[in-house]
Amino acid sequence: MSAPEGGNDEDRDLETLLTFIRDSRGFDFTGYKRTSLARRIRKRMQTVKIDDYADYRDHLEINSDEFQELFNTILINVTSFFRDPEAWTYLRATVVPDLVKKVGPTEEIRLWSAGCSSGEEAYSLAMIFAEYLGLEAATSRVKIYGTDVDEEALREARAGLYSAKALERLPEDLKNKYFEPAGDLFAFSRDLRRRVIFGRHDITRDAPISRVDLLSCRNTLMYFNIETQTKIIERFHFALNEGGHLFLGKAEMLLSDGARFEIANMRNRVFTVRSGRVTTKAPRFDVWADAGMRDTNRRRLVSELALASSPDSVLGIDHDGAIALINGSARLQFGLSLNDVGKPFHELEISYRPIELRSVIDQAHGERRSIRINSVRRQKSENEAQYFDIIVRPLLTIDGEDIGAAITFIDTTEATRLQHEVKRVQEDLATAYAELQSTNAELETVNEELQSSIEELETTNEELQSTNEELETTNEELQSTNEELETMNEEMRVRTTELDETRVFFEGVLSSIEAGVVVLDGDLLVRSWNRGAEDLWGLRSDEVYREDFFALDFGLPTAGLRDAVEACNETGEKGDRIELDAVDRKGRSLVASIGCSPLHGPGGGVVLLMEHSRN
Repeated sequence: MSAPEGGNDEDRDLETLLTFIRDSRGFDFTGYKRTSLARRIRKRMQTVKIDDYADYRDHLEINSDEFQELFNTILINVTSFFRDPEAWTYLRATVVPDLVKKVGPTEEIRLWSAGCSSGEEAYSLAMIFAEYLGLEAATSRVKIYGTDVDEEALREARAGLYSAKALERLPEDLKNKYFEPAGDLFAFSRDLRRRVIFGRHDITRDAPISRVDLLSCRNTLMYFNIETQTKIIERFHFALNEGGHLFLGKAEMLLSDGARFEIANMRNRVFTVRSGRVTTKAPRFDVWADAGMRDTNRRRLVSELALASSPDSVLGIDHDGAIALINGSARLQFGLSLNDVGKPFHELEISYRPIELRSVIDQAHGERRSIRINSVRRQKSENEAQYFDIIVRPLLTIDGEDIGAAITFIDTTEATRLQHEVKRVQEDLATAYAELQSTNAELETVNEELQSSIEELETTNEELQSTNEELETTNEELQSTNEELETMNEEMRVRTTELDETRVFFEGVLSSIEAGVVVLDGDLLVRSWNRGAEDLWGLRSDEVYREDFFALDFGLPTAGLRDAVEACNETGEKGDRIELDAVDRKGRSLVASIGCSPLHGPGGGVVLLMEHSRN
């Protein structure tokens, strides 16, 4: 969004900053009221002692952690249980009985708390419906969606843990009935908690949750300008069932939109969708409405080519359960072909092996959200297994129509192998530590030296151990909820991906060096043998791995290097280059020029750089 015509330089710099935040982090604040937004950004700028918007943008580019501080300042999470008690009393006495009567005794009741912050409002809705229906009926019929753009607030909401101060205005009977002590905090009822689903959602940009009976969005619209408020209200109208209720905050005055909503109670800001769907033009959420057919076809072609070339395996299934799309990776991975397009999905082996997917697809359609299943094992052959993270997404049109599902298979085999390797290393370390502890008092001095070495090794693995401990603790505390388990698995997947990318990066660096590079550990055993060394001497890296370098039989007379290599390993100092007559893998004579550098780190080692010239 550009600055208003005639605006001063400061206004233009603010708009430039907002555009930068949107493009770099996906948070679109351009629809917020400029006065309150500028005030909050200025408050954060004063904290870091910056006066100019342009300078603050440079500060954000250099310090990525500053984004979180800025978002916390902008997204003020002011909420509490049953805030504005009079409004909640009206909701409990009038709206809830009317809503339950309309929905019917066997149908699901769907509620949406938009801008839910740390969850108090969503849990307040859960309590008033549990009080009216009874706890057993509420846990089987009521489903509540709590959404916000603030990930930190959503993590607090998912935990469902609150301080005594947060509950001090809550009636004592509700506190005793729906909260349990958890150390210094209080945990919301586990059974009722399972009916509340929290997720990130931007009400200004994302497609709305559909078929909602009651939508609560309190004191959130006030932060947006009139144009953005209008778009949000259109989305809310689309989300609500006919006769559904919209519950706003005391600070918000709806509505000039009398065609869509009528006032149920202005004092408590409760509105209802008018009977009979509005015949005015339905809201659109696409951004290409005025694009020509030529541009549309080009974009569609780009999308299809991007999907076809994706390294992940993707299947598209239409609403009738037939295969609509199989990308190239899926065809290679699962033995499918273009002839399978149009077949019923349930007839293909991939629908039930390695995991039953039909029920997962039904769940994704029913809940209108993506379902992720991590670490699914597939036995590719007798001696080879694969692991996948599988994501099933419902395909929703711009009008909210569910037209099918997309299934993505992300190959995590290498990441899983690394996890097992890490576990094995940790078990080896634990065994070594136990053996050191068992040594007698006469070897105490030696034991302390070994203990010091182990602590150094443990330091290098501290990050992985911390991650495992965090996952174990999270699993013990949050094992009762699927959402919390998904959060833990996602964190582990990201960390594993980072490790995998780092490993691939360093292997790529070694592979790209044309000269032969050989890395020896402190015992002078081969730990790395790059592609240049393979091409020069004819030995593959898997043939020489962990072998005594001076016992290898190839065209280089390694005996001439022993003194220099041992000296480099013992002193930790780089040696002079040594030239030796040698024979390459094809039997041709050459002069090998070898540099010897120490490998700094626990255990020592040597890096040999081998270059050659022909005689």
